[in-house]
Amino acid sequence: MSDDRWKKRFRAARVSLPGWAREAPQRAVFRSNASGTWEIYTWDRDTGEQRKATDRPNGTIAGALDPYGRELWWFADTDGDEFGVWMKQPFEGGEATPATSLEPSYPAGLALGRSGRVLVGRSGAHGSSVHLVDPGAEPVTLYAHAENAYLGGMSRDEDLIAIGHSEHGDSRHPALRVLRPDGSLVADLWDGPGKGVGPSGFSPVPGDARLLVDHERRGKEELLLWNPLTGEERELVFDLPGEVGASWFPDGASLLVSHGYEARDELFRYDLASGELIRIDTPRGCIGGATARPDGTVEFAFTCAAEPPVIRSTTGAVVLTPPGEPAPGSVPVEDAWVEGPGGRIHALVSKPEGEGPFPTVFDVHGGPTAQDVDAFNPNTAAWVDHGFAVVQVNYRGSTGYGSAWRDALEEKVGLIELEDVKAVRDWAVETGLADPSRLVLAGGSWGGYLTLLGIGTQPGDWSAAVAAVPVADYVAAYEDEMEALQAFDRSLFGGSPAEVPDKYRESSPITYVEAVEAPVLILAGENDPRCPIRQINNYLDALAKLGKPHEVYRYDAGHGSLVIEERLKQVEAEIGFALRSLNMS
Repeated sequence: MSDDRWKKRFRAARVSLPGWAREAPQRAVFRSNASGTWEIYTWDRDTGEQRKATDRPNGTIAGALDPYGRELWWFADTDGDEFGVWMKQPFEGGEATPATSLEPSYPAGLALGRSGRVLVGRSGAHGSSVHLVDPGAEPVTLYAHAENAYLGGMSRDEDLIAIGHSEHGDSRHPALRVLRPDGSLVADLWDGPGKGVGPSGFSPVPGDARLLVDHERRGKEELLLWNPLTGEERELVFDLPGEVGASWFPDGASLLVSHGYEARDELFRYDLASGELIRIDTPRGCIGGATARPDGTVEFAFTCAAEPPVIRSTTGAVVLTPPGEPAPGSVPVEDAWVEGPGGRIHALVSKPEGEGPFPTVFDVHGGPTAQDVDAFNPNTAAWVDHGFAVVQVNYRGSTGYGSAWRDALEEKVGLIELEDVKAVRDWAVETGLADPSRLVLAGGSWGGYLTLLGIGTQPGDWSAAVAAVPVADYVAAYEDEMEALQAFDRSLFGGSPAEVPDKYRESSPITYVEAVEAPVLILAGENDPRCPIRQINNYLDALAKLGKPHEVYRYDAGHGSLVIEERLKQVEAEIGFALRSLNMS
């Protein structure tokens, strides 16, 4: 393939929405791939000085500033395996040192206090735990449980601690607990089986105990304010058709509300005293994060399928511009609604120039608790540049369409989602969009899992397949994956493989490997804690013994790569494989 627009999109520098120090808002932190690898940068907004704070072979993704902007904390794993410790270094630069004496783990939340008090959430073989670290003191364990849990935040006066947990055994629908720094219980909140609640931040006002909480009491993501000291609840009901989330304005008098509906977002300011909901003017597309500044302005990351991401402000200014040439744009996305076995399915379609039917990639999203949205995606644009239409399906199991749609996959994990993918596949063929002899099923993570399951259970429907970091042998995956995902799988299937073996067998791609007809490319990270390498090797061995056409691309990192040139190699391998398999090269 020639070095053309699709490669320029990957190589163009990008930045994330900056976070800022609460007591020193001129000091900020953001992520950028300007060096060729995603790393953490600090930014003094008064002087304009930016500094690349981390420099590691496989990149760095998690970082935060203490409230006064004096120290940068960032998470150090090993070769992308997500297992490691928090490091800290001065904002201005200097040696990075371990931030605590806690043993390595998977991260499960971090809260940095004004007094120097720190809360660290951890998960691993020990289960889940939350630890308090006061200045000059050794860590104290405040919470520990065998089931999945995470740190949800600390109040402004540092006297209340929110924890999301699944002690009831269902990490897909968590409960909420508030503790004191001595570990004593303040209050619990849980809406019962099948209805999760989660913390979204304490009030930024000292002495105000109110906690913003996500809930789904009416069958979709909504909000309430909860005072764990008094038990008072105030449900926030908006006349909006989609799902909502929110964060606080710094004065604690208003909320910044994000409304997601049909793969696009909009922002509102909600005045808590008057109940007035005021729309904030943003373009039509996806808001990839938003934050309210102390002066009342809002900064947000905007993107749509045709336009690369940009960090904007409600002042009209572009907040942060990466160095170098901007990424070339792509085609706008089109909406499709298809009748499926469980209701109307929303799909997003990107088309190359010309008339169909096109060779078509059904790019299945991961998660499964995620969704495809109207956002710029260099992978999608690369397929379109090579003459493919791309169809993205928000199957049952996706977020954004209500709790019942999200949880429907629990009936037949994997197979339910594929019923919806097939319905959209058949629609695309019947309408003349897709060439039935040139259909590629593709995806990463859960999408990679559905890809392998799809070519085994729907072998006549697909011409080729590309599965990145997939679940391939579900029982072996469960045995080797990170403990938080084991808890997720128990929630999804209703137990472990030992407890419900038939469900895992029915939903495992390796069960159907003999039926596979389409050639398949599998991409695998050697250090992946989410979709571990052994279970992928089991599936590859089965393909080889059966003489099934397949290729494998291995790389020395985890569940994906933060290195731009490595991502280019992977996309080139994916598209090259599809072109060869469909006799288009």
